[in-house]
Amino acid sequence: MKIHPRLIPVGIVVVAVALGVGFQQASRRPAVVADPLIEGFRKSTVASVSDAVDQVVGVRGFMSHDMAPRIPGKIVGRATTAILKPAPPEAATPTLSAKHSVAMIDEAKPGDVGVIVVEGSLDVAGLGGLMATAAKSRNMAGVILDGGVRDLAEIRALGLPVYSRSVVPSSSVGRWASVAKDIEVQCAGVRVRPGDIIVAGEDGVVVVPQERAQEVLKRAQEIDERETKMVPFIKQYRSLTKAIEVFNRI
Repeated sequence: MKIHPRLIPVGIVVVAVALGVGFQQASRRPAVVADPLIEGFRKSTVASVSDAVDQVVGVRGFMSHDMAPRIPGKIVGRATTAILKPAPPEAATPTLSAKHSVAMIDEAKPGDVGVIVVEGSLDVAGLGGLMATAAKSRNMAGVILDGGVRDLAEIRALGLPVYSRSVVPSSSVGRWASVAKDIEVQCAGVRVRPGDIIVAGEDGVVVVPQERAQEVLKRAQEIDERETKMVPFIKQYRSLTKAIEVFNRI
């Protein structure tokens, strides 16, 4: 027997909304599109990827030592960028201070990694709870900040991995203005371009140039495989020196 929609009690509709019945498409976070390169880097270690960038690209891929996990969690994904620069109060209004950072997050694809540069200061927060909430709702993989982060308890509750060079309660409003997004930036000593692959974990953050990503991944996998063989060798012979001679690796 069919029930006419007008005969359904309002209370049932309210409960359905609360439970997400029939409305799950609206509340579900967008799915991450499978990317074999990203999946490959996810299985490697940050240290191996860093060594692989050294060997394949010949330039530093690791960010400064003070780029630390404030909300821990492994991050692997493609970069999308935004940059803020010092500005007078009239150019650093609530709208302008984070304009491009907000747009970068609102336009991010699922699995993207936000890279926000607060140029020239570690005493200004480039991310807080509201922006992190938006990033989580977009199903971003995480956010990297050359600058500060605030609202840690709120972001921790979201479960969004965040790495930054500082923790500070300040706002960019009245101090810094957002000037651009999706451009090449220098983040904690490393060049980052939109589409480059970010690999972050407890050991730090590494940037993989997108045009060399396949080569870097292959080398990182070789390094991982070699180290897997070295561990039992070292335990058996109780000699790191001998293992280095055999495997040419430290």
